[in-house]
Amino acid sequence: MKSILFLALAALLVSTALVAQTSKINAKDNREIHMLIDRYSEARDKRDTVLLNRILTSDVDQLVSSGEWRMGKEGAMKGMMQSSTSNPGERVLTIDKLRLLNAGTALVDARYEIKNTNGTIRKMWSTFLVVQQDGAWKIAAIRNMLPAGNP
Repeated sequence: MKSILFLALAALLVSTALVAQTSKINAKDNREIHMLIDRYSEARDKRDTVLLNRILTSDVDQLVSSGEWRMGKEGAMKGMMQSSTSNPGERVLTIDKLRLLNAGTALVDARYEIKNTNGTIRKMWSTFLVVQQDGAWKIAAIRNMLPAGNP
């Protein structure tokens, strides 16, 4: 009985370790994902709905720092445009970590700063789930977070 339990536990640990391994991202995908996040930032700054439409998946969802969920491309884009209008300022996204989950899915953690018109800087974090779709990387989900103790 103990040997069966030991073998089962060993199999579980080995399979978990194998699944937890992530693929190393190649230079082409790394460059394309960086460009995707740059295009997202550009689209937000310029309020470019044509560009946003190209780089978001149809089922994209976004959770913003206020707690609002924006569901689907239409809802996300509408919220993004409203937010860019009501919170003007230069948006800067700097990728901190990029992890390939599988050949067509990556997790991107970025520092997100909004340089307000009054000179203050709002410092946040954003996490993007990006996927390969129709031969291009697109944004499938966005999570914006304020660090603890940051109003």
